Amino acid sequence: MATSYTWLLPVTSPQRIPIDPQAAPEYAHSIRLDGDIILGGLFPVHSRGDRGTPCGELKKEKGIHRLEAMMFAIDLINKDPDLLPNITLGARILDTCSRDTYALEQSLTFVQALIERDGSDVRCANGDPPIFTKPDKIVGVIGAAASSVSIMVANILRLFKIPQISYASTAPELSDNTRYDFFSRVVPPDSYQAQAMMDIVTAMEWNYVSTLASEGNYGESGVEAFVQISRETGGVCIPGEFDKIIRRLLETSNARAVIMFANEDDIRRVLDAAKKNNQTGHFLWVGSDSWGSKISPVIGQERVAEGAITILPKRASVDAFDRYFRSRSLSNNRRNVWFAEFWEENFNCKLGMHGKRPGSLKKCTGLEKVGRDSSYEQEGKVQFVMDAVYAMAHALHRMHRELCYGYPGLCPRMASNIDGKELLSHIRAVSFNGSAGTPVVFNENGDAPGRYDIFQYQINNRSTAEYRVIGSWTNKLHLKVEAMRWKTGDPSLPPSVCSIPCRTGERKKVVKGVPCCWHCERCEGYHYQASEFTCELCPYEMRPDTNRTGCVPIPIIKLEWHSPWAIFPVFISMLGIIATSFVIVTFVRYNDTPIVRASGREMSYVLLTGIFLCYAITFLMIATPDVGVCSFRRIFLGLGMCFSYAALLTKTNRIHRIFEQGKKSVTAPRFISPASQLVITFSLISVQLLGVFVWFAVDPPHTVVDYGEQRTQDPTSARGVLKCDISDLSLICSLGYSILLMVTCTVYAIKTRGVPETFNEAKPIGFTMYTTCIIWLAFIPIFFGTSQSAERMYIQTTTLTISLSLSASVSLGMLYMPKVYIILFHPEQNVPKRKRSFKNEMSQKAKAQIKYADTMIHKTELSSV
Repeated sequence: MATSYTWLLPVTSPQRIPIDPQAAPEYAHSIRLDGDIILGGLFPVHSRGDRGTPCGELKKEKGIHRLEAMMFAIDLINKDPDLLPNITLGARILDTCSRDTYALEQSLTFVQALIERDGSDVRCANGDPPIFTKPDKIVGVIGAAASSVSIMVANILRLFKIPQISYASTAPELSDNTRYDFFSRVVPPDSYQAQAMMDIVTAMEWNYVSTLASEGNYGESGVEAFVQISRETGGVCIPGEFDKIIRRLLETSNARAVIMFANEDDIRRVLDAAKKNNQTGHFLWVGSDSWGSKISPVIGQERVAEGAITILPKRASVDAFDRYFRSRSLSNNRRNVWFAEFWEENFNCKLGMHGKRPGSLKKCTGLEKVGRDSSYEQEGKVQFVMDAVYAMAHALHRMHRELCYGYPGLCPRMASNIDGKELLSHIRAVSFNGSAGTPVVFNENGDAPGRYDIFQYQINNRSTAEYRVIGSWTNKLHLKVEAMRWKTGDPSLPPSVCSIPCRTGERKKVVKGVPCCWHCERCEGYHYQASEFTCELCPYEMRPDTNRTGCVPIPIIKLEWHSPWAIFPVFISMLGIIATSFVIVTFVRYNDTPIVRASGREMSYVLLTGIFLCYAITFLMIATPDVGVCSFRRIFLGLGMCFSYAALLTKTNRIHRIFEQGKKSVTAPRFISPASQLVITFSLISVQLLGVFVWFAVDPPHTVVDYGEQRTQDPTSARGVLKCDISDLSLICSLGYSILLMVTCTVYAIKTRGVPETFNEAKPIGFTMYTTCIIWLAFIPIFFGTSQSAERMYIQTTTLTISLSLSASVSLGMLYMPKVYIILFHPEQNVPKRKRSFKNEMSQKAKAQIKYADTMIHKTELSSV
């Protein structure tokens, strides 16, 4: 909603001033023209007076020109054989003195014929009853000029059903058909003018303007209409003694455009105040029809008024009136009782000793000529005065044709009484081309259609100022922007805005109570500009585009093969796979040699399979996730370690049981044969596989895009990570069983640490398990400590694959590389040892235990041949 601070320009408030008949007798008369039908006329022949006098100086143009236009129109109508034939129009023309209260008193003359006088108590000197002069019956009134006067008079005339047609009153208030039902006008109301001015402001792309209004109906109603339209239309805000007004206007310096509904004097004073305050060129004036194309408000103020846009109802000069008025003289215009005063004023002379102009002026000769001995320019409302008279005449003509059809002159029905309500209906129905060729019609409220010319006050290269037509308005604006000129010389439209438009990606934060003022706030983070006033959060899988006017999908990434995070683990895995394959080939090639047989061929192949799987899982962890890859990851992620540590656990458990049994008896422990060892190993492995299959059933493998892992504060760096749906908890469960086997195997390795180093694989297995535990102890903080890192996917994948590869490398290096070395480079050592040397200090009991264990192991080795 627009906020309005409208400045009322200070003028003297209208007040009722008592009229002293002796103080101003020259104003106590009127013009009377005889006729069959009498029309009333109200014109501001004089300005308002001061110091107790009702009337002031003569108004040559607004007064004399206009009333002469009414008389000229009546003359033309009376001469027209087709309009009111055989009927003569007369007139009773009064002076309003530009004051509503005085005009009200004068207008009582129009209703005297309708007021019954009671003469029963009045007697003449001889005792006879008085004879009252019958006043003229006024059937309709032309006028008034000022809206405040028309409002005052309309309230009286409507009581007596006398139609009224104004030629200059434009206050929107007069469009109220419930209060001013007998009022009509041939000029458009200010509501149309306000709409035209609003359209101009909109076309200029101004949304922050000030308004100035002269006190009274015209100024206040005009500004009120403009403010109301701005509220209904939206998009234009109005922030709200002349030097003070200029200073107040400068408080909202961005509101350079000033909408003015003010009279000529106030316009001039405002321009002068702007000039005194060195604001020439700052304000962008938009003036109403009271400014129009008049020279008087801008004389001496040309520079400060430059660029002003003004509006004026479409009008044209009536050439016939010019010829008529130029021909007026003191001798042929005696019917105009104010013409002598006009003559003195116009020619700056004095008519004898009874002249009304004081001072020692030259004496009028009476031979002066208007337009020759004085300047002359037709007053702008002459056309509308004539149109108002003709509208009344056409309405009477229609009424005569209806009531007196075929009757020459006034028939009894019209002669006795002309019904004002019926005449009003005919007025509202008239349609004809006026004196300037423009159509004259009325709407249901008695208003004329809005037709305006748009002017701009321009100073050309020769430093001469003039009003140039830059457009028109007839229900909609037609503006020639290219014809406009501004003081700066810049052809672009000057701004009058509270706030500059926000850039893309910024929202408007409107200042409370002033919808045209705002602060621009950028949509931050993952927010985008959803509308002019709001930022909204993008969907979770999207981020704002570069302009922040919409959302785009967040790029999806995965671990690429060419990434440094993948190259190193792949390189280790490939070396490990090559080494493991070499060991397997070597063992197969030398399958029956004592070294291979002594290491437990079946368990060795199981262990080597687990080592191979630990290396191979690297490729599954780096491959592009899909359902197949995710399925294999679940299966093989813990299976390689399970194979390795199940085999090692079975080996260490076998050695431990053999030594423990040797302490008690010479009977061989159970389940130490190769077949038993395989059954135990695969039983342990089956637990891992069972857990994986349960996992498959509960949560089938699938891929997900994790947008939270790399959701950085800067949306441009955000990425979605394509990954298998394996949570940290699922990973712990998958590896947890293998780690349990590893820990158990380590415990058995500790228990069998006392076995001589020349005996079987107890010592290498122990060192393997110690090293593996260290590796996985280092893995846990690295893996889980980087869960909040933006590089989480890369670090965790690389850490996991390298840990698996290192575990496999430790097992391969410590358990099998020494054997391969002997097989390939020292085949002389790859023979059975029949004799074993023991230290002399070893106890007989220990020797017996070792001999027992050696026998048990040797038997199982032979049985596997």
